Amino acid sequence: MIRYLAPGLLALVCATSAGANPVSQACLASGRSAATFELCACVGAAASLTLSDRDQRQAAQLFTDPQRAQEISQSSRNRDASFWERYTVFTRVAEDMCG
Repeated sequence: MIRYLAPGLLALVCATSAGANPVSQACLASGRSAATFELCACVGAAASLTLSDRDQRQAAQLFTDPQRAQEISQSSRNRDASFWERYTVFTRVAEDMCG
């Protein structure tokens, strides 16, 4: 019985990983000790609910470049201010959903 379950489970895991959004992928690649698959999947789900695909790609970059987050949050450009507002909503939703 286990032989029949293992290939199915492997297919499910691969499909889930292949469909992961940029935020969950960046979370997993961040190297942080708290970045478990479950947490990163939850954060990715919050991103999918609150951010456009473009915003998700930009948010994913902030995992590897925290200085960029600081620059965006303090920017006087309208585009950066709009993104930061949406990003702040995302972080609140992620906190509520993922703990």
